[in-house]
Amino acid sequence: MGKLAHDSVLLAAAAALSSGIYTASFADDMTLAISMRSLSNPYHATFARGGEEFAKSVGLPFEVLVTEGNSEKGLADIRALIARTGGNVCINVDPNDSPDAATIVEEAEGAGAYVVTQWNKPDDLHPWDHNPNYVAHMSFSGVGTSKEITNALIDAMGGEGGIVAIGGILSNVPAIERKLGMEQAVADTDGKVQILDFQPADWNETKAFEIMQAWLTRYGDEIKGVWAANDSMGIGALEALRQEGKAGSVPVTGIDGTEAALSAIEAGEMAGTVAWDPMWTGGMGLSLCHAAATGAIDVAAEPHEHREFYGTGIVVTPANIADFRTRDASFDYNDYWAKSTGQIQYQ
Repeated sequence: MGKLAHDSVLLAAAAALSSGIYTASFADDMTLAISMRSLSNPYHATFARGGEEFAKSVGLPFEVLVTEGNSEKGLADIRALIARTGGNVCINVDPNDSPDAATIVEEAEGAGAYVVTQWNKPDDLHPWDHNPNYVAHMSFSGVGTSKEITNALIDAMGGEGGIVAIGGILSNVPAIERKLGMEQAVADTDGKVQILDFQPADWNETKAFEIMQAWLTRYGDEIKGVWAANDSMGIGALEALRQEGKAGSVPVTGIDGTEAALSAIEAGEMAGTVAWDPMWTGGMGLSLCHAAATGAIDVAAEPHEHREFYGTGIVVTPANIADFRTRDASFDYNDYWAKSTGQIQYQ
């Protein structure tokens, strides 16, 4: 091959890379990756396992990136992965903070990588504005389900009394939505239920434990219920109640549907949780991303409700946990929107 022809090939390859146009052969050996906050969080651990199972199903290498709550680390790790793979990568990412999503999309688009975001992104950042590299955004309806689980807590309290509420990272979309749903449910009681205090614990079980200890000292028997924005924080609060001999007498609710929460519901120590199915979010996020990268689907031709969509959340309480345990939780990686419940709506 002459120099001119060789240079033309290189220029064409570079153009294809920068525009995100891949042939199936280029994507055949692509790396699949999950980026998330922490493997110590049961939800995220299962989320990563879902991604790993999909990677095994297509025989591709798989990596897990962990931010440990540090946005700079999360972004640096994603940049390094994109550089190391030459952009031949699909990333299913739960950004540490909502603004991080814009940077991640920009980095992926610039290198021809493909990305699906989960839970956190700015409201004005949309996949259809970044075709084809920003494949989709997946989330769950936080306000409605939070209101439902708060009502379950209120019912377990007998419909009245004071609650303490533990929030996530205040700038995270799910934390904002879940707090709003909780406040709406309390407002609907016309003063029969009062929020004694609200404090963020940044999705962290240990922080929630410490906050709950302080509340037990401050409020004592005034606390009739504990609302937590995720299961890890709910378990942290429950451990503080256990130490005071109040587990089971003061109902606790969480959100995520983790095994620890489900076991606590069965033991009579928690009043409920909301199950998100992180195996599905982890695996299906990568399946969608891979399908776009290999040309199995043309995301630009898909309607908006296939680009930003809610999954199916299930409120689990003592009344239905036996049915939940025996449900069929299987899904088809190629049935991309089977568990979608509609396009994401913004407040």
